[in-house]
Amino acid sequence: MNRTTTLVLLVVSLGLLIPGVLMPVLTIRGVLTRDGIASVAPTMLERGVSEETVGVLKSMMNPNTVALLEAISGGDLRKGILAALTPQVTASLQKEGADVEVYTQTRSIVSAVRRLYEVGSPLPATLILLFSIIVPVTKSLLVALAMLMGARMRRATVGFVELIAKWSMADVFVVALFITYLAARASQAAPGQGAALVAFTASFGPGFYWFTAYCVFSLASQQYTARMAARTTDV
Repeated sequence: MNRTTTLVLLVVSLGLLIPGVLMPVLTIRGVLTRDGIASVAPTMLERGVSEETVGVLKSMMNPNTVALLEAISGGDLRKGILAALTPQVTASLQKEGADVEVYTQTRSIVSAVRRLYEVGSPLPATLILLFSIIVPVTKSLLVALAMLMGARMRRATVGFVELIAKWSMADVFVVALFITYLAARASQAAPGQGAALVAFTASFGPGFYWFTAYCVFSLASQQYTARMAARTTDV
């Protein structure tokens, strides 16, 4: 009965872990906001309207309009053009503009590890792979094997499992994901600091909940399975 209970707990644990590492855990989106674009429109116009552009516009404009703009701006046509265009462009963007998605990333734990290797970051990729996937799986398999061993080998195996359990950081990885989620949710401009040019949002995928369930279940059953494996004698 003890062996059966332990093996059932391990199977359930692995059943939670597999979708947890394969399914998407987090999606982050970056949206170029309408109000943000409108707020930087004056700066963009200021930098984008060069003297060459002014010359082209002057050749296309009615001489009377040119004279009016120069009179208003004290003879500086470029300044007059900017003064005339900026309010209209800003108002148009605020009224008729639309948010534009400029960034989106959806990752599972496995795909995140693969991506880190692809972009030349092998150390964090290896750490995530080792401590969040390999160590938990190895720990579960060793406990399962311990149930089929003799008493002496079982005690040695369980002792090794307890040793490597200290390096299982699946729960820490969940906390890191949650911090990333909160950081993305809080990345928009704070009140009083103007509109955010790019607003980031984050949403958890099903993999996060599977992985979190694995962590909770694993923490709850880890001590139980290890103690049961240590006390079980050969039948």
